[in-house]
Amino acid sequence: MDRVGHFTIPSDNPDKLRDFYSKTFGWSFEKWGEYEYWSATTGPKEKPGIDGAISRKSAFATEMVNTINVENLDDSIKKVQEFGGEVLFPKMPIPTIGWVTYFKDPDGNRFGMLESDPNAA
Repeated sequence: MDRVGHFTIPSDNPDKLRDFYSKTFGWSFEKWGEYEYWSATTGPKEKPGIDGAISRKSAFATEMVNTINVENLDDSIKKVQEFGGEVLFPKMPIPTIGWVTYFKDPDGNRFGMLESDPNAA
């Protein structure tokens, strides 16, 4: 069974949003790579929940998106299409993390899927 493993909150003002979530919930952030993308730690690993990120809003990131961890991205892409989903962005690498792509479900909700692969480039 595949599970949501990550969320991304897009923002016009990432500094302000990081400040809000830090002060409100105690989340901590770390800039990831050269992108306007900050990984969020939302709590200790031994407690239920998932971590996420804040990114600068763009044509790609316009609303909050949950990303589902999958074993085989190619197989999962086929299933999404078979059952009425729409591919929004082609499969792409996130170096040292894995392969990701984004979709709309049959009701128009956006979501991502990620296959872990430390060799993705």
